Amino acid sequence: MEVRSATKLQCQRIGCNAMFTDDDNPDGSCRFHASGPFFHDGMKEWSCCKQRSHDFTLFLEIPGCKTGKHTTEKPVLAKPAPRQPVTVPTSSPHANASTKDSCSRCRQGFFCSDHGSQPKEQTMQNSLNTPVQVQEEKTESLAPAPVKKVVIDINQPQVCKNKGCGKTFKERDNHETACSYHPGPAVFHDRLRGWKCCDVHVKEFDEFMEIPPCTKGWHSSSSADQAV
Repeated sequence: MEVRSATKLQCQRIGCNAMFTDDDNPDGSCRFHASGPFFHDGMKEWSCCKQRSHDFTLFLEIPGCKTGKHTTEKPVLAKPAPRQPVTVPTSSPHANASTKDSCSRCRQGFFCSDHGSQPKEQTMQNSLNTPVQVQEEKTESLAPAPVKKVVIDINQPQVCKNKGCGKTFKERDNHETACSYHPGPAVFHDRLRGWKCCDVHVKEFDEFMEIPPCTKGWHSSSSADQAV
């Protein structure tokens, strides 16, 4: 029994994937998403908490909205109900403006094909910018960002951020074939999900998460630095 309780297990909840043991699994140690994602017009959204992102890597890093205990049982994801199309009245400019103010996409600053390509706040800001201000902003954007020095403890457990891995590792045990991952990018097209790196595509999100990694490399604790 002691050997079994000390065995490292990987949590199967969506958004967690942490390593745990049977004797170290208190309530609240797991943070996960209770229901599956929804993909529409290039937007990725968790149907349980309405958190969204255009970028798939940032979407997977959105923290879970529920807490509980880790488990090795794979959750059964409820499929989100399809969204009903919304008819936007265009009888007058005044009616269109009021609808834009109530549009959730416009109010959150996202692109909306029904109300124009720029949110109201961005349009107002552009009208206030003078040529001098624009030139100053361009000059600032060309300045190199300061380099941050990161001190890594080789014995400190870290979670690999390479796509398709998510395992816990120590830098002292890291090597050029320690990680199995997808170099990407992820592809979502015509209701298919897959990886361009290995040309594998499926229809369901849980099937997409189960596609085996196709590349070996170093573990990486930074999502910006993929293993090579």
